[in-house]
Amino acid sequence: MRALVARRLEGPDSLELIETPLPEPGRGQVRIKVAAAAINPVDVLVATGDLVRYGIAVPREQFGIGWDVAGVIDATGPGVELAVGTPVVGLADLLARSLKTHAEYVVLNADAIAVVPEGLDLVKASTLPLNALTAMKAIRRLQLAPGGTVLVTGAAGGVGGFAVELAKHFGQTVIATAGEQDEDYVRRIGADHFVSRTDDLIAAVHAIVPAGVDALVDAAVLELAAQEAVRSGGQHAHLLVAAKPPALRGITVHQIAVHADGVELAELVRLTAAGVLSTPVAGTYTLADAATAYKRLAKGGVRGRLVLIP
Repeated sequence: MRALVARRLEGPDSLELIETPLPEPGRGQVRIKVAAAAINPVDVLVATGDLVRYGIAVPREQFGIGWDVAGVIDATGPGVELAVGTPVVGLADLLARSLKTHAEYVVLNADAIAVVPEGLDLVKASTLPLNALTAMKAIRRLQLAPGGTVLVTGAAGGVGGFAVELAKHFGQTVIATAGEQDEDYVRRIGADHFVSRTDDLIAAVHAIVPAGVDALVDAAVLELAAQEAVRSGGQHAHLLVAAKPPALRGITVHQIAVHADGVELAELVRLTAAGVLSTPVAGTYTLADAATAYKRLAKGGVRGRLVLIP
């Protein structure tokens, strides 16, 4: 099969499309014939070597690329009840794998996937796993009662957009911050209030909720610059892409680290099929043209997801 790998870690142009033996599923695993695999910022960080420089990944001869995948089960290992031909979506959450989802086939543990119902497009489904699971884990960790207020930073991005939709679904009033050009989109997916990222965030939020919001989902990783908008004793969901910020004024800071979770992914698939979650796709690319897609994502400003189709 063909697979995209990073060896030189010199950026998107150094990615290599290699021929490699077809992987075989072991006990409790499935092999997926990839229909679509979304690209995430973490994939760009692998290609540039930043994850190694930051100490998040250990140097190795070859990094597989890609976390998200949607496709059809092609083979199963012992102990798996899912049938060959079943459409699924899944997450490859190990950085140290030499082959990942930006490939023609990938092997995943059966508990890292969820069945995709008929009618849900696989290209769109491939945009769910990493970002939607991260957003869901953040919202669940906050354990907010309906009727609370949540500030979501980076609300037009992958994690932020899902956080807006999930917070609204669970009965929260949502204040969202993003670029001015994204206001219509952010309001359309459920934000009750919008703050441009060029405005004074703290003043704007306190003008809406004088005591401060009950909770923060900091998808833009603004840290203390956003935590000041949280009420004393409130909560702050911090994404594990930077050091955990201090907790001021009795605020509880939750560090959110995503991992493969087939049960929760199945719930997200159900919410997508029900129209609760949106899955905009900004463009599709072949594996051979992956460098172009990676560079487009690295440049910033992409609204919707970029997806590789083998």
